[in-house]
Amino acid sequence: MPSALFVVSEAGYWGEECIEPLTQLSDAGVDVTVATPSGDPPVIDERSVDPESIGEDAAAHIRTVHETDERLNNPAPLAQADASDYDTVVFPGGHGTVWDINQDSHARTLLREAVEGSGKALVICHAVGILAFTRASDGSSLVADRDVTGFPNEWEADIVDENDVLPDGEKLPYWVEDEVIAAGGNWDAELDAETSVTVDGDLITARGPGSSAAAAETLLSELSITQ
Repeated sequence: MPSALFVVSEAGYWGEECIEPLTQLSDAGVDVTVATPSGDPPVIDERSVDPESIGEDAAAHIRTVHETDERLNNPAPLAQADASDYDTVVFPGGHGTVWDINQDSHARTLLREAVEGSGKALVICHAVGILAFTRASDGSSLVADRDVTGFPNEWEADIVDENDVLPDGEKLPYWVEDEVIAAGGNWDAELDAETSVTVDGDLITARGPGSSAAAAETLLSELSITQ
């Protein structure tokens, strides 16, 4: 049975970006394990389950999975995870990732080992920022000269205020697009396209929540798994 490790934020993951791939992979017969930085259950960003934004049915589905899925409620600590045990490592996004996942040395190791090893990595939305801080085994930037998509500056500007403060009062410490470009990534969020998923070798990146389903489908295809 193919296997996947989901690396999920305790500071606030975006519902669709985790639940959609988790559901698709599970339905396709993939054995899914969830890990968080400390091993505590991940926290969902409440904005991502706002019925007025995403609809009552979608909000109810995402919240139900978040609250009842045993894998999400009993995650492993990142430090105990090994990328070589999985066919793929998935990094759902959400603003919370900029504080915990993207800055976690064990998360970066998992990403590097997935991309450099025999597995694949799927990185979504704000989690794409981890690429800016991850080094390859030779010390070079892992994202240098790689084609990637992710949460674009144009969208971020519509969320933060003039002081880069988010609606919940937290200051955004960096913008994903800026950091990935500075680290040498070839950035294209394909703003004119309905969805944006980019494949560069064993690295798959997705722009945001609206690309979550397409990202999961792409990952399954890359793993040669049919639904």
